[in-house]
Amino acid sequence: MKIEKSEYLFQKSQRIVPGGVHSPVRAFRGVGGVPRFIQSASGVELEDVDGNRYIDFCMSWGPLIFGHQEPEVLEAVQMALKRGWSYGTVEPYSLELAELMVQILPWLEKVRFVNSGTEAVMAVLRVARAATGRKKIVKFDGCYHGHVDSMLVRAGSGLAEMASPDSAGVSARVAEETLVVPLNDLNQLEKVFQIHGQDIAAVIVEPIPANNGLLLQKRNFLQDVARIARSHGSLVIFDEVITGFRVALGGMAERAGIEPDLATYGKVIGGGFPVGAYGGRADLMDWVAPQGPVYQAGTLSANPVAMTAGAAMLKKLKRENPYSRLEKDTEQLADALELLGKKLEFPMRVQRFASLFWIIFGKVETEDDTIRSQLETPTAHKSIYAKIFHALLDRGIYLAPSAYEVSFLSTAHRECDTQKLVELMGEAILEQR
Repeated sequence: MKIEKSEYLFQKSQRIVPGGVHSPVRAFRGVGGVPRFIQSASGVELEDVDGNRYIDFCMSWGPLIFGHQEPEVLEAVQMALKRGWSYGTVEPYSLELAELMVQILPWLEKVRFVNSGTEAVMAVLRVARAATGRKKIVKFDGCYHGHVDSMLVRAGSGLAEMASPDSAGVSARVAEETLVVPLNDLNQLEKVFQIHGQDIAAVIVEPIPANNGLLLQKRNFLQDVARIARSHGSLVIFDEVITGFRVALGGMAERAGIEPDLATYGKVIGGGFPVGAYGGRADLMDWVAPQGPVYQAGTLSANPVAMTAGAAMLKKLKRENPYSRLEKDTEQLADALELLGKKLEFPMRVQRFASLFWIIFGKVETEDDTIRSQLETPTAHKSIYAKIFHALLDRGIYLAPSAYEVSFLSTAHRECDTQKLVELMGEAILEQR
């Protein structure tokens, strides 16, 4: 596979862009090698600047449920562009998308649009602190909530300790307001609330942690988290930037049967365009300016093109309800990959939920063969994944360029596409021997 143009562009980009990329995972640091510069995409296929084609199982990190350039979304966006692409005023298109979201999600009484999931998290934490009059936020180690300063933290040395910064530039004082609890450890959560309960504004959680691998929690985990938080007067925030409208029309809140007090959304609600949103109970959202004293603003918030794309996407999702089909296809793919691993005597586990899946290499040594914390990931996984990733990339398969990111199916993936992944996975595994 020729990659001369990608190599040239990457070298050129590194001279004027930090690391040559605008989001770290794109640099291929986790897998090595040269990132492919993609120039176009359609259906399930990516094409790079050298003319190589790849079956895409990344799907822009989740929002493209119907594949690249879905015709209905494309037509809506083309019409929106003819009307103008930025107004800086109120407009009817965000109202249409907001009404759709409120109709679909009964716990979402009011919603505010922003430009990214990170913005949504930043704003929703501010609302939670203002509404409760408390300072601290509880998050779970292994959950990702964007690059908000207070969320880029790791656990301290003990339960009574505050978190410490996990990024340069995040002050210890900011980190002190965040309490980090291990995933899958309700006893630790209980103890944190016993110590700090009166000062905890909210618990924020990815209802399906999907940024450090697909970390599937036990059946009642979310219910127990909500029970513990609410017993201390704390709010429950679901970060559904990935899972919202992806795992079900009502997201993970619907599947878990829990109504969060506040929630964040992104990806799917923009149809692949940059967008984020936060919302929840009306009494909480009424704290947001200009209704209330919590300030949040954005010149490009509720961009008319993104709003139009999102409305087209949600209408199609509501009409076609593709979730059971996607889940079945994902289950069949996961089963086929695990069967291949057994046949070739190559340790491989595939964790899946709805249309998300995570391929794990190495022996999983947990009680029920399920990884619920990033600490349970096999030590060999990262190095094996890098080799398999490149073997597949050279054969025209594009997986996430990180051993700890998940993959996604879309309705555009046909049986021949998933079979191709299984077939080429076999070749990639044999190549390692």
